[in-house]
Amino acid sequence: MTKKDHITYWIESSQEDWGRAEMCFNNKDYVFGLFCLHLCAEKLSKALWVKENESDFPPRIHNLLILLEKSSLILTEHQLKFLSQLNTFQLEGRYPDYQRKIYHAATPELVDEFLIEAKTLKQCILEKLA
Repeated sequence: MTKKDHITYWIESSQEDWGRAEMCFNNKDYVFGLFCLHLCAEKLSKALWVKENESDFPPRIHNLLILLEKSSLILTEHQLKFLSQLNTFQLEGRYPDYQRKIYHAATPELVDEFLIEAKTLKQCILEKLA
């Protein structure tokens, strides 16, 4: 696979996760939907990492802040706060016992707010990948 193939893989996979997130939100499965939203952002971050680094294999981590701090993407304080909040949902999606802890935090209002922020972030990353 070429570098471009690796980047395409991450982008296409992120699009699938975005679709899963939307399906979950439509079904009021907010916790798993937020997990999928994180996956989308993670995979786009990994695509950018691959583009901007020599290796075709990004670090096997899930922390969006760490992935993006090693990129050319300039993040605002607001975006950094959002990424920190979104990071909490990657753990909860992987470990069901944590889901109960955030079940009440995952409200329709939070989902609406996160979707707006995630769309903005997604667009910023895709512009860097173009």
